[in-house]
Amino acid sequence: MKQKILIVDDEPINLDFFDVMLSKLGFIVEKAEDGEQALERVKEVEPDLILLDNIMPKLSGWEVTKILKNHEDYSDYHSIPIIMFSAMNDVKDKIQGFELGVEDYITKPFNFSEVLARIRAVLRHYELSKQVVEKERYLAAVESLNQSLIYFTTHLREPVLELLKKAQQMDEAPKEEVKSFIEEVRSESEKTIAALDGLEEEIRELKGAEFDSSKAADRLKDLEKKFDKHIKNMKDRETSLNGVEN
Repeated sequence: MKQKILIVDDEPINLDFFDVMLSKLGFIVEKAEDGEQALERVKEVEPDLILLDNIMPKLSGWEVTKILKNHEDYSDYHSIPIIMFSAMNDVKDKIQGFELGVEDYITKPFNFSEVLARIRAVLRHYELSKQVVEKERYLAAVESLNQSLIYFTTHLREPVLELLKKAQQMDEAPKEEVKSFIEEVRSESEKTIAALDGLEEEIRELKGAEFDSSKAADRLKDLEKKFDKHIKNMKDRETSLNGVEN
């Protein structure tokens, strides 16, 4: 999948230069001519990286960075990496840029080969960071499901087993409707326990499986649906049984 880079510069020659060079290298290039337009374009195109000139009209690169990294309206874009360009080579300026949250700072005039190397390095780091975050979320979700499943198997298995035991003791009861009810309880209880055992095994396999971010989300959604369905069925059965007993 092609990575998308937003170029922000008030000099058309710079925009055209990066557009041509980065497009040839397989990147999707989006452009903005000033800071205000940059903020609009970020929401429109959701870039993987922003190349941001510092000295611009309306909003400077520093002001754009401060908004993107901190303002709540841009909370979905806080993690987008920024490489800032500036003609200012003062150490204080560089420190200010890094403190605001830029990932790299390049002083003009620049060498394109160096810029390209830095772009690739920042994008690599960005992708690795996203994978780490996704994996942490995945593992947290798995652990949550695992704990929930253990809770339900612990608290619901015993009552179901008790129903099975009572059903076996009542096999000789004379009333046909009671026998029918007991058989239904036995059948449904066995199905419930089997379903919970299957879900528990799926959770264990999912937790120990190699992480694949492209499949993890779908697998978790399927598992959650199965889990919710079985829990709902068990609660419905419990309510039904309570009604019969009363």
